Amino acid sequence: MGAFAGGCDVIRAISKAGQLFGLGLPMIAIILELNHRISLGQMLVMLVAAVCCFSIGRILEGFAAS
Repeated sequence: MGAFAGGCDVIRAISKAGQLFGLGLPMIAIILELNHRISLGQMLVMLVAAVCCFSIGRILEGFAAS
């Protein structure tokens, strides 16, 4: 049971990192689009990726809690 508890800590840390990445990516996408570094389509792809990262992180967090 002790080895699995350590694994839960790792999963929880990965899930938090995914959620934080998912929250930070839209800000980066908006800044890049405002500076005309990327197109609106590319910004939309980044926003979809951010939602996916956050969702996967949330699912992993629930898995680690159970």
